[in-house]
Amino acid sequence: MGLPALEFSDCYLDSPQFRERLKSHELELDKTNKFIKELIKDGKALILALKSLSTAKRKFADSLNEFKFQCIGDAETDDEICIAKSLQEFAAVLQNLEDERTRMIENASDVLIMPLERFRKEQISAAKEARKKYDKETEKYCAVLEKHLSLSAKKKESHLHEADNQVDNVRQHFYEVSLEYVFKVQEVQERKMFDFVEPLLAFLQGLFTYYHHGYELAKDFNHFKTDLTISIQNTRNRFESTRSEVESLMRKMKENPHEHKSVSQHTMEGYLFVQEKRSFVSTWVKYYCTYHREPKRITMVLFDPKSGGKTGEEESFTLKSCTRRKTDSIEKRFCFDVEAVDRPGVMTMQALSEEDRRLWMEAMDGREPVGYQGYQLEHVMAQLDVIGFNVMKKFIYAVETRGIDDQGLYRIVGVNSRVQKLLGLAMDPKTCADVELENSEWEIKTITSAIKHYLRVLPGPLMTYQYQRSFIKAAKLDNQEARVTEIHALVHRLPEKNRQMLELLIKHLATVANHHQQNLMTIANLGVVFGPTLLRPQEETVAAIMDIKFQNIVVEILIEHHEKIFRDVPISVGVPTNMQLNLSRRTSTESKAPSCSERPLTLFHTPTHSQKGEKKNSVVNTTVAELQQPVSSSTNCNSSSSSSTQNLLSHSHSLIVSSIAGRKARALYACKAEHNSELSFIAGTIFENVHASREPGWLEGTLDGRTGLIPENYVDFL
Repeated sequence: MGLPALEFSDCYLDSPQFRERLKSHELELDKTNKFIKELIKDGKALILALKSLSTAKRKFADSLNEFKFQCIGDAETDDEICIAKSLQEFAAVLQNLEDERTRMIENASDVLIMPLERFRKEQISAAKEARKKYDKETEKYCAVLEKHLSLSAKKKESHLHEADNQVDNVRQHFYEVSLEYVFKVQEVQERKMFDFVEPLLAFLQGLFTYYHHGYELAKDFNHFKTDLTISIQNTRNRFESTRSEVESLMRKMKENPHEHKSVSQHTMEGYLFVQEKRSFVSTWVKYYCTYHREPKRITMVLFDPKSGGKTGEEESFTLKSCTRRKTDSIEKRFCFDVEAVDRPGVMTMQALSEEDRRLWMEAMDGREPVGYQGYQLEHVMAQLDVIGFNVMKKFIYAVETRGIDDQGLYRIVGVNSRVQKLLGLAMDPKTCADVELENSEWEIKTITSAIKHYLRVLPGPLMTYQYQRSFIKAAKLDNQEARVTEIHALVHRLPEKNRQMLELLIKHLATVANHHQQNLMTIANLGVVFGPTLLRPQEETVAAIMDIKFQNIVVEILIEHHEKIFRDVPISVGVPTNMQLNLSRRTSTESKAPSCSERPLTLFHTPTHSQKGEKKNSVVNTTVAELQQPVSSSTNCNSSSSSSTQNLLSHSHSLIVSSIAGRKARALYACKAEHNSELSFIAGTIFENVHASREPGWLEGTLDGRTGLIPENYVDFL
């Protein structure tokens, strides 16, 4: 189990559990700092002590072998596993060289000692300074808060207002220092995965040239070195993307702390001062309290954050009532009374502020509750409808025909105003036909940014919130084959429109990756770009950001194995194959049209040069084939078929089928087979020996020597 993620929202609550998690990170940094010092010392000894080189190398190798990386989160990516394993690999290489004599390694200090010292001084030392500042501000805030809460309510209003402002300033400063410290601690933990290992890799590479057996050793080491270099680069890329996300979240927390409270299992939690009578004297004791609304259970823990640990046992009782205390009934401010079912008497509690008291009373259904008004999500124009599919296909076609070899494809961002304009025109039924993407007016980076923006503004991620955690869990499996199998199954559980749009996108990304030597966009790079978009979490937390690396892996697997994943439908567990076939066939025959004939999901008609010159509204010489043409085209993007048209199509096809057998036919639309008895094809495909079948709504024909079923309203007889 790795280090727990430190949520920025926990800085606001400053709970005992948060302090314990923070302490585990501090201990890890101390251990890392101590290890780096030892490693630097051993490296210098290796350079200077030629006669004791073998001993120094053995100790150096042993140090590497004993150290184990700890990552944030409950699982590691393949790249992180490779990096974590690298220290043991380095140790094995050094053990192979322990009996060899060597001379002073030139420039070893520059490639090993200086980077490690720089990392320790610039990163770990900075974290230590932030820790000192955080401890100092903790002590200051607690002192000011206790002093402030001791003020009598009978003081002048101006004096109380000034005191409130003072404590708010101290609280805000403490909160900002806490956020910055948490950010720095996690940054150093992430940086060590590459800033620490990379100098070691460079040092070893230099050693190879000076050993008698260096050539053979380097050749044997080359495969792992390549994998490690790629893993380091991938980890760095993921770090850069997640760091910006974490930093953005930190800024949001600074600006609006109340809108980004901790995602907690408790209805309410935080510090409260409880009035207790001891030896006929009333005293106020600070507790960390949690409240669960469902069982109406309050739990209190005596805790002082300055001491860094619990100082008492938990107390728990069931809430009976909560009543607000009037100002004139008690000297203290922000007070309310609580009665318990299983505890005699009335407990008077003091919140940290008026807002804090409001939240506690609302949570406990107090006698003066204050309603909470949420916010409404902005209306999103993008939908998985016919317009969305047509726009995506049009954009993808433009990218693949105009800019497939452009370097940094999907990495380079277009101008936002141009992207918004393009999407607005393309998704408006009145203007979509006028958008000519072959025109140089629309740059490739504008089109690729429009694709990404469309996916981001969908009401939910393309791979849905429902399966987001399942995909992440699949990416964390140890076995690569198991990952592919599980992701394959999950893809086919997605809603039909989501799966079809995902297939359209992933096949395009596979085409982009096939040109990586020109556009420099490898599968890993595309995973970094599209992972956070296709699998964005429902709530923005540090833990979710740390899972971005696994989102990227899911996308990499989809691209690498797209043919199998989207071609083969996994067999449902516990359902015999023949039952699935019958169920699928029954669903197809009972519907109005064959299952793969859902036109809004497959339509996209790019007019030929001859078609562009035809009149848009011509109805002269209308044939059955013309009736079958998709309503959505370059001149009408929001297609819908009336019932009368569908009836005419059905009647016309019936006449054709009854009178023509064994004829050739051309596919009007693309269709993907759902089981073995059907044929898969693209628009324009020519079928041989087409004739009526026993299945209502289906024809039978031959394609490439294979005979199978074809949707009746998908073809035009020649």
